[in-house]
Amino acid sequence: MTVVSVSMPESLLDRIDEFAEGHGYTGRSEVVREAARNLLGEFEDRKLEGRSLLGVVTVLFSYETSNAEERMMRLRHEHESLVTSNFHNHVGNHYCMELFVLEGSLEEISTFVGKIRATQDTLTVDYSVLPVDDFGAELTSDDHGHDH
Repeated sequence: MTVVSVSMPESLLDRIDEFAEGHGYTGRSEVVREAARNLLGEFEDRKLEGRSLLGVVTVLFSYETSNAEERMMRLRHEHESLVTSNFHNHVGNHYCMELFVLEGSLEEISTFVGKIRATQDTLTVDYSVLPVDDFGAELTSDDHGHDH
């Protein structure tokens, strides 16, 4: 197996070590390998390929210590044909939440989410996707992981 050197903040390394110990992993390498597999597999859902999708992306960041807000604005304009709506909200005294509603292909949405995740100083990035052609169909909680 190839050894890779990765830079990360000490606080993240501590969290990985605690997670490994608390969840029965053999060590931090096993946690990082599983996290990488999960991240790479996120957008490989064959049932979503070739379909028009609705995506919702939420991002939380500190507005005092970063230029993440400026980056969000640039991404919104860069992906103008994908972003159908955008909402900005202040959370508490120090944070901002950015919500993007997207309509496009799996590849377009995954590219957008990747760019959001690559933005320095984002605290959380969460998203969901739903095929637009399912809107008229009877949906069950088994189809998409939530009740309708």
